[in-house]
Amino acid sequence: MPSPTEITPAQLVRLIGLPGSPAIVDVRPIGGVAYDMRIPGTFPRDPHDVGGWASDFAGKPVVVVCENGGASSQGIAALLRTCGIAAETLAGGYSAWQAAAHPTIKTGKLPALDAKGRTVWVTRQRPKIDRIACPWLIRRFVDPNAVMLFVPAGDVVAVAERHGGAPFDIDDVFWSHRGETCTFDAMLDEFGLEIAPLRRLATIVRAADTARLDLAPEAAGLLAVSLGFSRMYRDDLTQLAAAMSIYDGFYRWCRDATDETHNWPASKPQA
Repeated sequence: MPSPTEITPAQLVRLIGLPGSPAIVDVRPIGGVAYDMRIPGTFPRDPHDVGGWASDFAGKPVVVVCENGGASSQGIAALLRTCGIAAETLAGGYSAWQAAAHPTIKTGKLPALDAKGRTVWVTRQRPKIDRIACPWLIRRFVDPNAVMLFVPAGDVVAVAERHGGAPFDIDDVFWSHRGETCTFDAMLDEFGLEIAPLRRLATIVRAADTARLDLAPEAAGLLAVSLGFSRMYRDDLTQLAAAMSIYDGFYRWCRDATDETHNWPASKPQA
């Protein structure tokens, strides 16, 4: 039975990808072979510099992950609690997570981290579907602190090179459409995110983004609300912040609610 300051893999996996998910802090050695795979939505942090990064998580619940859930994560979580941070450890660590066959991400294709430990992603201005869906996926499952830059189409590659970022959803770059699939699909493939609700969401995104609404009945609704949001907001980052909830809702529907129906009135009045 886990201690009061531990969370089990089975409990944590239900929180992954949700807006209220705790900050998952991975303190395994950065750059180690084992670090090529990690839990989705992880913040990598140096285990020897807790004082340097603890304030990043002020006011947030934290789950600290080491390899086996032992002294490394226990000590760091205890230090965080002295800073007023509600910190737990993952029972059994990454090894237990992996043994339970819970989802992981491959980190080998991530762009290099900037000076603040964030990945940088660059795409075209005035996003509609894929350029909102992909940032949502990155921030919920890949890098919660990821920086998104929206620039004129002709400047995407140059801006990405200048700022050490990854260009996406434009022609002739790695993170883009491939055949009949869209950039959201490519990211799921390259990050190894084999999560069934995400795959279902990918079909809806692809259908809406490539004008093949027959692929998923929900796609017409996603297209309509996406075009509406693009006209509501002049600033792309403001639009992204507002539209995150669209994909949060679709993801929870894909995960938990696909069999639920709704009708009103619930029963017909008596004759």
